[in-house]
Amino acid sequence: MIATLEGILEYRGNDSIIINVGGIGFRVYVSGSTLSQLGAVKGNVSLYTHLHVREDNISLYGFASSEELALFKNLISVSGVGSKVALALLSALNPEQLVMAITSGDSDLISQAPGIGKKMASRLVIELRGKLEKEWKETALPLAPESADVIAALTGLGYSLTEATKAISKLPDSEELSLEEKIKMALQQMAEG
Repeated sequence: MIATLEGILEYRGNDSIIINVGGIGFRVYVSGSTLSQLGAVKGNVSLYTHLHVREDNISLYGFASSEELALFKNLISVSGVGSKVALALLSALNPEQLVMAITSGDSDLISQAPGIGKKMASRLVIELRGKLEKEWKETALPLAPESADVIAALTGLGYSLTEATKAISKLPDSEELSLEEKIKMALQQMAEG
């Protein structure tokens, strides 16, 4: 029904924004990764959207890319995963990281997102692995075990999953680095950033 929105960013919250389109303000719920890609308030924005209709609520969800929108739709197709949980997953991990975690069967990484337990993470892997492997052929390279170990160590130290994944994305791709060296470098990245 509402496939895209383009307008002026009027308000920016933690999980939602308001876009003014021709004098009408639309509240749009967004993931952390989409929120980080939006410009400043009063700037122009363009989002792909999903209108979610329930008996007691009508909500609009916005995404920076059509791939993120497609992933959101895949997530909410899984029994027990509502739109808020899907958005929390997309806020904890960017779309590529989430697809890699699901296609490589890394339910431990998925379960670190808020509101996702071990059972739900396993269900996501079981129900979406094959589907996402077909849709994301180019991107869905398995998450390196070393990266998963670094993320587990950082989250064990109290950092959020989002902070940990951002930090490891900035690490050089070197097989010569030990796990300890990668953790130290990731901690330095977080201290600087």
